[in-house]
Amino acid sequence: MINKQNLWFLTLFSLILVLSVYYITMPNDLLTSKTKTEIAEAQEETKQNDSEVTIQESDNLTALRVSLEETRDEEKENLKKTMTNENASTEEKNNAYEQLKYLEAVEGEEEKLEKLILDTYKLNSFIQVDNAQIKVVAVSKKHDTTLANNIMRTIQNEYKDKKTITVKFEK
Repeated sequence: MINKQNLWFLTLFSLILVLSVYYITMPNDLLTSKTKTEIAEAQEETKQNDSEVTIQESDNLTALRVSLEETRDEEKENLKKTMTNENASTEEKNNAYEQLKYLEAVEGEEEKLEKLILDTYKLNSFIQVDNAQIKVVAVSKKHDTTLANNIMRTIQNEYKDKKTITVKFEK
C-alpha cells in the first residue's frame, strides 16, 4: 500500500507534468493573441509608469527551466527508488541520499544566483550549476562582453573556489 506522502508526491508530480505538457503544446497564437488596441493601451500605460520596471521571462528560459526540472525530477525519483529498495546495500542508499541532498542544494544555489542577477543587473536569467561549471543564459537586448564579464565576476564572488562560468545572451 502506498503511504500518504508518496501518494501526494505522485499526485503533485502528475499535476506539474500535465501542466507542463499543456503549456508546451499550447499554440503560440493563444499566448500572443492580444489585439492591436490592447497592445497600444499597454504601451500607453507603460509610458505613464516610467518608474516601474517590468521584467517578463522569455519562452526559452521557461523551456530551459522545465527541461532541467524534468530531468532532475526523474533523477530524484530514481534516487528515491534506490533509497527505498530493500535489495540495495546501505552504501548505495547512503550514496543516493547524499546525491539527493546535493541536487536540492544545487537547486537552491541556482535560485539564489538567478535572484542575484535579477537584483543586480535587472536581467532574467537561467542558471545551471554542474559541479565546478556554471552556465548562465541571460535575456538582454545588448550582447555586451563587459556585461558578461561583470555577471561572471558577480557569480564568482559567491564562491571561494574557482568556477568555470559561461554566459550566453538571448533576445
